[in-house]
Amino acid sequence: MTSQQPVKEPSFRESVDIMFNRAVALMDLSPGLEEKIRVCNATYTVRFGVRLRGGIHTFTGYRSVHSEHMEPVKGGIRYAIGVHQDEVEALAALMSYKCALVEAPFGGSKGGLRIDPREWNEHELEQITRRFAYELIKRDLINPAQNVPAPDMGTGEREMAWMADQYKRMNTTDINGAACVTGKPPHAGGIAGRVEATGRGVQYALREFFRHPEDVAVTGLTAGLSGKRIIVQGLGNVGYHAAKFLSEEDGALITGIIERDGAIYNDKGLDVEAVHAWIAKHGGVASFPDGHHQPDGAALLEAECDILIPAALEGVINMQNAARVQAPLIVEAANGPVTAGADEILRDKGCVIIPDMYANAGGVTVSYFEWVKNLSHIRFGRMQRRQEEARHQLVVDELERLSSDKGLGWSLSPNFKDKYLRGADELELVRSGLDDTMRAAYQAMRTVWHGREDVHDLRTAAYLVSIQRVAESYRAKGL
Repeated sequence: MTSQQPVKEPSFRESVDIMFNRAVALMDLSPGLEEKIRVCNATYTVRFGVRLRGGIHTFTGYRSVHSEHMEPVKGGIRYAIGVHQDEVEALAALMSYKCALVEAPFGGSKGGLRIDPREWNEHELEQITRRFAYELIKRDLINPAQNVPAPDMGTGEREMAWMADQYKRMNTTDINGAACVTGKPPHAGGIAGRVEATGRGVQYALREFFRHPEDVAVTGLTAGLSGKRIIVQGLGNVGYHAAKFLSEEDGALITGIIERDGAIYNDKGLDVEAVHAWIAKHGGVASFPDGHHQPDGAALLEAECDILIPAALEGVINMQNAARVQAPLIVEAANGPVTAGADEILRDKGCVIIPDMYANAGGVTVSYFEWVKNLSHIRFGRMQRRQEEARHQLVVDELERLSSDKGLGWSLSPNFKDKYLRGADELELVRSGLDDTMRAAYQAMRTVWHGREDVHDLRTAAYLVSIQRVAESYRAKGL
């Protein structure tokens, strides 16, 4: 009697290819165009030395360009010790489809540096980052018209400011130099709302999902986000903002938070700000006073809840644990947190997955707004804000005049005047644009999801919408 062979878990790269193939099987693309869309155009590996701590240290970095159906190409740069070529290429492919889905006019790219940023102090990190940026810039892999990076895991505003400054040092006459990267600090050409953007996009994605009773019914959940029990895996930038907004603004209960050193659980809801502050001070969630600590954090992925939000690494829900996941709704705030094998198990169980391609597109959407702001050299709202206020003042004055002249006996509600008169600032305009983008993208997905009998899930619908748009771009170029 032969023992049964264990089923091989698909890698992240294989998962993206499996999901791509599942979608194109439902499309009428020529084999040549299908292949052109699937493959990565180019991946550059750079190895560079930096003199640090009395010796030369060699680092390996990557920048992958998946699709140039639109230019520039767009995608984050992550700093992590586990960065490798396959991962970067898979992430670049996801960026192509993500940009197409939310109609940001970019191709897909991604970068990574094989480094643990916690092992180096700030000055050393700056030297490493500037050298890495130099290697990419001289190959036009950082360029406002060709390739525009952004922050990702292990990087943030600080690293983007260093890269932008390095670009300007090497291209002193490029008037659009600030647009070479996005995710910069506000005082260095950044945009209001960029740091919160991906987490805010998760919130808007969930709100849009819950606007459609027909879609919510598939999960078996009741209407509305208020009171929904949510478990968040990873309280980094994305997970923190998503949890904060959903609990503070939508009345959801964050019942579980999973971190590096385990997880904490409280069925009455956790104070997200308090947990965030505790992690910043103590480096983890262990011994947090207002929750039960579970040393095996991954076990909480299988706990009972209404919504599960994996917001950290890829592959955390896989073929080993997917059958035990109880959440009827999963929102992929991270890139690739559900493997292709797990995706199939969850779909068979009736679980609804709001896919990463859509759910975490808030970052690239607001990056697009920042890029446009840098190219236009003017902040949003500067030209029209006061004119809007003046027009609103005319309406308020006329209403008040009618009330007093005609003796109608009514008056404006408290705070109405202040709220109505205030013109939108940059942050409000950014949030408005992001909300509109997330709504439009969801409408495109659900039209395919409900409109085609051969499409049974949102991920396949998202791939179909995205690949179709990329294909149309290539056809317009004459391919």
